[in-house]
This record gives sequence, C-alpha cells and structure tokens, in this order.
Amino acid sequence: MTPPPRQPVAVRAPGIKDIAKALGVSIGTVDRALHNKPGINAQTKARVLATAESLGYQPNLAARHLKSPRVFRIAVHLPREIALFWDSLREGIREAAAPYSPTIRVEFVSYPRMGEGDVPLFKAALEQGAHGLIVAPGDPEALRPWIQRAAKQHVPVVCVVTDAPGTERLASVSADPFTVGAMAGELITRFVPGGGDVAFFTGWLGTQDHADKLRGFETSLKPGAGGTRLAAVVEAHDEERAGYRRALKLLKDQPALKAIYVSTVNSVPVLEAVRQAGRLNDVVIVTTDLFPALVPWIRDGSVAATVYQRPVTQGRYALQALRDFLIDGVLPSPRIKLLPHLLMRSNVDVFLERLRVDLESAGPGQSR
Repeated sequence: MTPPPRQPVAVRAPGIKDIAKALGVSIGTVDRALHNKPGINAQTKARVLATAESLGYQPNLAARHLKSPRVFRIAVHLPREIALFWDSLREGIREAAAPYSPTIRVEFVSYPRMGEGDVPLFKAALEQGAHGLIVAPGDPEALRPWIQRAAKQHVPVVCVVTDAPGTERLASVSADPFTVGAMAGELITRFVPGGGDVAFFTGWLGTQDHADKLRGFETSLKPGAGGTRLAAVVEAHDEERAGYRRALKLLKDQPALKAIYVSTVNSVPVLEAVRQAGRLNDVVIVTTDLFPALVPWIRDGSVAATVYQRPVTQGRYALQALRDFLIDGVLPSPRIKLLPHLLMRSNVDVFLERLRVDLESAGPGQSR
C-alpha cells in the first residue's frame, strides 16, 4: 500500500521575537527600531535593521492595519487663490487617495490666500483628531508652533509648494526651488542679451522655498561688464496690494530695469504695475505657475515665460507620503523635489488642453 504523500511543513516566517532573540535585546527595542520610534540609539537600530534583513523579516501589514484606526483622516488646508493652481493640487491629492478609500478619508478646507487664515484651521484639525495634515505654509513662522504641537501629538504634517524649515514636519513636496530659480535666471539672461539690471519678486525670504529660488536665480545671472545684475529683491508677502505698490516703486526707483522675475503665484499685481508704468514693451517678465488670469499675459507676450511647478504631481506625492507613513510606517525623504516645466506663448494652449485631459483621466500611478 502506497503511503499517503507527505504534506509540506509550513515554515513560519521570522518575527520580532526572532530578531530580539538573535540579538539578545528586548522585543520593545526591536519594535522601536523597525517602526522608527524614539528611545533607541543609532547603532542598535542599525543592528536590528541589518538582522531583520538577514533573517528575511517581512512586516505583517495586515496585523498592523487591524491595530490602527479603521479610517485615517487627512486634513488638507490650501488657499482658494490662485484657483487653477491649487485646484490642480487638490485633484492630485484626490487621485492618490482614491485607491485607498475608505481607509483614507481626505477632508479639504480652504482659506482665502497664502498666509491668511491657515493657523486657526491647523489648530482646529488637531483638536478634531486629524491623523495627518497637508498644508502650504504661507507664513512658516506663524505655523511653526502648531507643526511642533502636531509632532508631539504624533500627527504627521506634509508641506506642499512651500516649506516650513526647522520644524518637525514629516516632509515637503515641491518643484525643486533652486532649479525653478535657476531656470528663470537663465531665461532672463537669454531674453536680455545686452545685460542690465533685473529684479526678483517673492513672498517671504524666510521661507526655504523662496530663499532657494533666489539662490538659483542669482547663480544663473551673468554679472559684470555687459552682464545682468540683481538690482533689487522685493518681498511682497503674497499680498496683491503690496505687490502692486512695491512694483510701481521699483519701476520708479529703477528706470533702467530690464527684467523682473516673480517667484510666486502673486504675479498679476506686478504685471498690472508694469502696464500702469507703460513699461510692458521694455521689461522682460518671467513668472511662476499657471492660472486663468495669467494666460492672456502669456498669449500676448507680456510674460516671456512661466515656470510651472506641477501641482497635480505635488498633490499625489504628498498624499502618498502620508499614506505610506501612516499605514506602512515608511519614512519619506524630508524633501521630495520635482523637476519644473517651462511654458511660453508657443506651448501654453497645448499645455492647457493637456492639463484638462490629465485632470479628467490620469490615474494615480502615472507621473508627469
């Protein structure tokens, strides 16, 4: 009689206890290392991670999910202005969140403009038990204590478009700001081959994003005899009236000004001031991003070019970073940088058409 075939013996996957036993440390120490918790030194953490890899340890994501909240509430706080840019960013967040519904629930709240009304919303999100936040710091110093409070409450914060340096935010997602500024500077040197004085308009230089754009811009200029010279740096704090007044003053004080780069979305007030001063034909203007009010200025050549910071992709990356951290315990890179796109009169309408199609049909796995 033929004996029945032997059933394969199930091999138990190595777990936390096996790692602890191999190293002679406590289970709590292994848990802190694997889940990036405080209270463990770097050497011990490295030993734990190396041993886990050598044993073929795989985290039990299903068990971790059962121990976690059934729904993760992500609060998204973004400005209403400028609509096309910020709505595109929201769409990227929605796309990235859709495959994880209902585990991930995104709650969108808007405030008027950058730096206006975001602090009370941040405070309310913490009080209402949000598990994570996506924010665009208009005034990083005002948000600093609230981001620190979120960290103490173990609520991860991801910054988009702008950053809050020196805080315990989880990550920032933006078009690489140094590259954005460098592209603008290089464009201006080509549009003004004879050289001359140029100006840099921004929001807050205290924001790392804007400071990096200025550094990139300066490196691409060609100073010296016959070159371009940075004659003025103007902070308008993304306030429309301040931008308009300061642009008019700049044009009065700098009658020989050859070019202006506006490094934020607050460019229309600057354009209106240049038109009011009758200088549209002799001042080259490079702007940032894309929104309906800017399109006519690009089409008629008043804006030589705009550097687009890819908001849809920023939104996707921000949500994915939070999702991976909250559910899988994966720590993202502190700064997630995207390569920007360059739009001019020759390609703006094609890009607008493509943007509409992408917003309607692109899936979360696609990147641009």
